[in-house]
Amino acid sequence: MSQNLLEIRSLEKWFGKLQVFSDVDLDIRQGEVVSIIGSSGSGKTTLLRCINLLEPFQKGTIRLNGEEIGYKEVGARRVRLPESLIARQRIHTGMVFQQFNLFPHMTVLKNVTLGLTKVQKLSAADARAQAEKWINRVGLADKINAYPSQLSGGQQQRVAIARAIAMNPLVMLFDEATSALDPELVGEVLQVIKELAQDGNTMILVTHEMRFAYEISDKVIFMDKGKVAKVGTPKEIFEDRDLPRLQEFLSTFNVDLGGRRAEDRDH
Repeated sequence: MSQNLLEIRSLEKWFGKLQVFSDVDLDIRQGEVVSIIGSSGSGKTTLLRCINLLEPFQKGTIRLNGEEIGYKEVGARRVRLPESLIARQRIHTGMVFQQFNLFPHMTVLKNVTLGLTKVQKLSAADARAQAEKWINRVGLADKINAYPSQLSGGQQQRVAIARAIAMNPLVMLFDEATSALDPELVGEVLQVIKELAQDGNTMILVTHEMRFAYEISDKVIFMDKGKVAKVGTPKEIFEDRDLPRLQEFLSTFNVDLGGRRAEDRDH
């Protein structure tokens, strides 16, 4: 039996005649933190949305915890699974988007408990206990009865993280979770993500926060023009001397590694 929690094989995605990515192969083990980097348009976000079944894909397979998701083979045909089954599979992935996507007419508590009661069918008391645990964990116990309009962007994104992780997914997906935030609010969200990583959660992050990717990741994936151009440890990616396109991409960032050499990185 495979030791990988997530396996992607020969994945292809098209929007009409535009091929977004092709021949994507990835293996992610339980507890790994994987960052996906690359230029805009390289297919990073679309790949996350395929994993979460928010986007269909035309070829290849995605297996999560040994189960093929999204599709099945019927004879020689590839058939999308019924939406009811896809909804069940989607529960196993928690997604945090660039925009917070909170319900504006609901309090912080209600935003977090909604999925627990409607999808997981927890009792109101159990859902509240689970929600309070994660709201406290992201540092918003004093905002539990606040509405999104009463929160900063960083606080709203922390609520979105609490909402996703409260569902106890097998893998957390972060799509540029700090890109919509003012610079002074980025740190508070990154700290929450870092703490979740330290807890052993399996996480895939699309990010332009290069120092953060270097510090938090077990593995970094560089995507370029719809291909997985390189996969390696943070040291291998950020000290690459062999792939000109990767060097060009990294040169657009002032990658501050905190005064440490990559080989001194703590695991």
